[in-house]
Amino acid sequence: MIHVYLDDVRPCPAGFVPARTAEECLLLLREYEVDILSLDYELGYGQPSGFAVVSGLIAAGTYPREVFVHSSSMLGRAQMVRALRDAEIPGLIVNDGPMPPAVLAQAAAGEERARGDGGS
Repeated sequence: MIHVYLDDVRPCPAGFVPARTAEECLLLLREYEVDILSLDYELGYGQPSGFAVVSGLIAAGTYPREVFVHSSSMLGRAQMVRALRDAEIPGLIVNDGPMPPAVLAQAAAGEERARGDGGS
């Protein structure tokens, strides 16, 4: 199971697989079981937005376990959160905002364990 971080400019946190475009993110959702998905809305001028990912995952039925919407676009963030909540996907946890430090630390620790760099 992987964690995916969709953003065209922000650095990808430790323990996450970066997706820089909507297409790349949807491919990861199709090919892998995704635990945590963190979404940005604006992905570059003329590029599909994070809402395209939300629409695509709902249409395809490829759901992560949990979604965080870290976008600084208030309207885009609200649109994505509303669409995810309105879809009423059983078991999906939708968070309106960025990942808290504890989630980031847990993902980074999981990456260290997978590499054999530490952890218990």
